[in-house]
Amino acid sequence: MNGADRGSSSPEDESRGNASRDNVSRIGERMQSRALEMDLIREAQGGSRVAFDALVRQYEHQVLRLALHLTGSEHDAEDIYQEAFLKAYRYIGNFRFECSFYTWIYRIVTNLCLDQLRRRKTRREDHAVVVDRTGDEIDLLASVSDDRSFSNPARELDRKLLGERIQAALTKLTPRERMVFELKHYQGLRLRTIGEMLNTTEETAKNTLFRATKKLRTQLAELR
Repeated sequence: MNGADRGSSSPEDESRGNASRDNVSRIGERMQSRALEMDLIREAQGGSRVAFDALVRQYEHQVLRLALHLTGSEHDAEDIYQEAFLKAYRYIGNFRFECSFYTWIYRIVTNLCLDQLRRRKTRREDHAVVVDRTGDEIDLLASVSDDRSFSNPARELDRKLLGERIQAALTKLTPRERMVFELKHYQGLRLRTIGEMLNTTEETAKNTLFRATKKLRTQLAELR
């Protein structure tokens, strides 16, 4: 092998090198973003309303989507959205930089939603439709296989009965079980983050998720 061959790199090596540089760049951007956020929090703790408003703008859409998904009510979601940021503004001085502002504000929102869910027996009128993390609606019934024609009246009746069964199954969960299940499967959060939001451990969140999943499987077992 000559010197030129030894000095050349393959397309695979170049691809790995580019991926590594991209990864380092993304990490750097996240660290810079986190540092800027920490600066905003310190300024807000010092009384800067401008800094706090910047934090609100950064997370307002995520907070509203989360509240809407967990409560299933636009009215309740808007109330929780406003109350969450009022609480955040009131207690920003208590922020200890042990977690991200994202986790902290989500913890406030989830606790407000839990309180709301405990005051109601059902989360939403149509439990067959949920809202994902992007704000789009997902039809749970769409994932149920059915080879019959879409226009088949029997299929539509089956869908209605299935929707009622799903609704009944979800109402069997406790507010905390439903919260953990939705944060994990519809918001895509890690169990560690969910535990932090609910002021509990990752292991407890994992056990809660297990119980919720087991209950749903038991309730829906006859559908398969």
